[in-house]
Amino acid sequence: MRVINRLALIFVFAASSAVVGVNAQTITGEVSNAVLEKEVQSKILRLPYYEVFDFISFRIDGDTVILDGKVRNATNRREAEATIKRIAGVEKVQNNIEILNVGGFDDRIRRDLYRSLARTGSLSRYLWTVNPSMRLVVDRGHVTLEGYVANEGDLNLANIAARTVPGVFSVTNNLKVDSKRAG
Repeated sequence: MRVINRLALIFVFAASSAVVGVNAQTITGEVSNAVLEKEVQSKILRLPYYEVFDFISFRIDGDTVILDGKVRNATNRREAEATIKRIAGVEKVQNNIEILNVGGFDDRIRRDLYRSLARTGSLSRYLWTVNPSMRLVVDRGHVTLEGYVANEGDLNLANIAARTVPGVFSVTNNLKVDSKRAG
């Protein structure tokens, strides 16, 4: 009788240990993915030449990081890929980052767009910081606003200010309202 009770107890203990092990792996996998996302985001923001006129986004698919976005120089594209490859847990980087045209027409729009937004209401606070929460992408006269603002009013104000810049063909406003992430 005692042998059967001991065997039953050992069986229950082994079964519960297996369930705990599976749950721990699931939780660890989720935490690892969240930690990986935070690490990738941190590395992108620390790129030495990453500025207000660049925008890099990413997705994680298993052990592969897929980079998207547009940057003004090839250095940012190369550095983003090289930096992300060095993160533990990343096996492959798919680099879809486009390099924007640099030249008089787009550079003039970038300058005027920055000035227009900086001089409009409270929008300048989104542009001042080292890693601004608002990104201004200019591609052949087409403007895309990326990033975060604190409220709906600032989102609309940014859209209006961008549309008043001479030479701009179109404005795509991808700004999101998130007061925690906004400048």
